[in-house]
Amino acid sequence: MNPPILNQIGTVFIPVSNIEEARKWYCDILGLNAEGEILFGHLFILPTTNGTGIVLDSKIYSEANIFKTPAFHFNTNNIEEAYEFIKGKNVELTTEIENNHWFNFKDPYGNQLMVCKC
Repeated sequence: MNPPILNQIGTVFIPVSNIEEARKWYCDILGLNAEGEILFGHLFILPTTNGTGIVLDSKIYSEANIFKTPAFHFNTNNIEEAYEFIKGKNVELTTEIENNHWFNFKDPYGNQLMVCKC
């Protein structure tokens, strides 16, 4: 018998303190259109094209809820180029490129994020 729960991740919720600023910041680093609608005054669904969805949520934000370790990673085909891109945005890098494969950085709200070569 197949269980009713699928072995897929639908969406990751990221806690942010300012939904308007978060929409702009995330869309900028991901090359997305930042003009989408903010839902219910606290949610923004990033218009991703492939894979797991990402929702920014200011209602769940607190210091206790931020990602102290990455809960997921963004993919890249070129880890060096991705690292230099993030560095050029004056984003706080929390690691160098490790094992020529991944690095971590923080969003403006303190969430630890990861980029990983696919």
